[in-house]
Amino acid sequence: MPQANRWRPHVLALAGYAVAALVFSWPLPINLDTHLTGIPAGDTGVYVWNQWVFRHELIEHGRLPFRTESLFSAGNPANLSLHNYTTFQNLLALPLIPLFGVVATFNVVYLLMTVITGYCGFLLVRRVTGAPLESWLAGLLFAWSPAMVARGTEHFSLVAAAPLALFLLLLLRTVEAYRLRDAVGLGVVMWWAASTDVYYAVYCVLLAAAVLTAQLVVVQRRAVIAASGARWLNALIVALTLLIVAVAVSGGGEISLAGQSIRMRSLYTPVLMLTVLALVRLLLRYRLSIVPMSMTALGRLARHASVGVLVSSVLLLPVLYTAAQRLLAGEFDTPQIFWRSSPPGIDALALLVPNPHHPLVPAGLSDWIRERRLDAIENVAAMPWVVLLTVAAAAWAGWRAPRRWVWLTAVFGLLAMGPFLVVAGINTHVPGPWALLRYLPVVGLARTPARFNMVLVLMMAVLFALALVWLRRRYPAYRYQLLAVGAVVLPLELLPAPRPLYTAAIPEIYTQVAAAPAGATLLEIPFGVRDGTFSVGNFTARTQYFQTAHGKPLLGGYLSRLASRRVDDVRRDPVLDALAILSENQLLPAEKERALVAHGPAWLARQNVQFVVVDRLRASVALRELTTRALQLELVSIDGELELYRPVPLAAP
Repeated sequence: MPQANRWRPHVLALAGYAVAALVFSWPLPINLDTHLTGIPAGDTGVYVWNQWVFRHELIEHGRLPFRTESLFSAGNPANLSLHNYTTFQNLLALPLIPLFGVVATFNVVYLLMTVITGYCGFLLVRRVTGAPLESWLAGLLFAWSPAMVARGTEHFSLVAAAPLALFLLLLLRTVEAYRLRDAVGLGVVMWWAASTDVYYAVYCVLLAAAVLTAQLVVVQRRAVIAASGARWLNALIVALTLLIVAVAVSGGGEISLAGQSIRMRSLYTPVLMLTVLALVRLLLRYRLSIVPMSMTALGRLARHASVGVLVSSVLLLPVLYTAAQRLLAGEFDTPQIFWRSSPPGIDALALLVPNPHHPLVPAGLSDWIRERRLDAIENVAAMPWVVLLTVAAAAWAGWRAPRRWVWLTAVFGLLAMGPFLVVAGINTHVPGPWALLRYLPVVGLARTPARFNMVLVLMMAVLFALALVWLRRRYPAYRYQLLAVGAVVLPLELLPAPRPLYTAAIPEIYTQVAAAPAGATLLEIPFGVRDGTFSVGNFTARTQYFQTAHGKPLLGGYLSRLASRRVDDVRRDPVLDALAILSENQLLPAEKERALVAHGPAWLARQNVQFVVVDRLRASVALRELTTRALQLELVSIDGELELYRPVPLAAP
């Protein structure tokens, strides 16, 4: 094949995704330096800050960018090894920030990530199907599914899902040919995944486990099962089902059995038992057998896995070194996992609703999604109807999807449902595989199971392309009509334009903060420290976003995973503790108020706090009045809801 023809599908695919990125993000392309697709006061502000602080530490301070003194300036430098730091995107932004500025660079990198994600999806599906157009449509679905567009309003690390597709592509090539270059590629892509979002590194590990399981485990229907055992098991299942119905109707109660009192108030335990019995019943009907691997094949698998792990470990050395420092400092906290109250997965019904971002979909749908859970973005999981109908039509016409892809879709679909199946907001208490997998080391770092939906979308993209190719071959007289339907209806159904945009403007008062001498510190009121699961005080990510303009260290801060020692530091400091309590709108005890008044001004001087910004909308009247009085602040200027203060100089002793 001539070289030009060989690269033509790739050039056309990239050009198509570039056009899609512009259309599906409109009007962002004409507002690159003034607006964002997410609110700076939310997670968007932190992702913009990531790119700024990475360059700030690497270029301006000449040190590894995985520690910073820009946050929590009253304590030790912040360790960023467990923060959702988006290192890969930060590297792309590094040379662009001086040219375009922080905001425009962030938007350019965001658009570039969507193009790369679509293209890597195209590469995977093209290898599976060999059909360029169907593969392009699958990549379009992967990069601009409703779930992915929703992440482009807050969770920008998850938008860069390209490593998932590329890892799976190289994994399939590795298990088929065992070439060393593929093993090296797997290691590089694992670094890419970990440098984009730690969730994606975990998902790559689970993808590898699922692919190997699909190759080694064979499910066969038994011709005969033990009738007596099946009858007893069926009777237990019926009895337990009746008990569950009784508890659900009556609200539970207390019974005596053999002199023992048994309380039954919820359905978690009986439904768990019913699920186990149902699985045992399936094992009676189906037999699992392992396909033996030769010692030669096992050796090759182990050798290539070792190469991949070694390559990724070498590339991740800066992060691993910083994480080791955190571990040695006693700042590596393992999040506690609760059986019932851990983060939920997606609502099963959310998969079937129309695209909530589509301009023709009523606003009530978005309201329904928000009502299902507080973190509504985690419940955006709509699967395009053209995809579902195409797969269903092919199956009805006799198509048998490849076992590997059915298995992968089922596994990650169940994982995305979370620890317990929820349908239309109703917790069925039926446990899924995540109920157990979340307790595994490393795997448990992916603490929000709804994000498995990113992998589910990729699997559905593969099935959609396979089904479309099969239908086209099964009905050759309609092949052009089928392609036309897919090429027209899918983009129209995915269309999220016009995208809501949010101003990236930074208040003028921060120009005065930026002009302060190097080493000056900024205190923002309300004060606080925060991570992805808890908050002390009332910190907003907008504060870190504004730091990209003024560059001065902050006394508070947000990181994805915050060490408990950081909270202890706040509680031990009488000034920070008092400010945190007041920022939570709690009543400050008299002794803590006296300590704030007695030590506040001198404390500000020691921390070199030269400016204090008070947010009048978020700070209570009591917080504003007590802070300005106790810390002896004088008003400098007002900009909207923000007030800029300067500490009154202390009298000479």
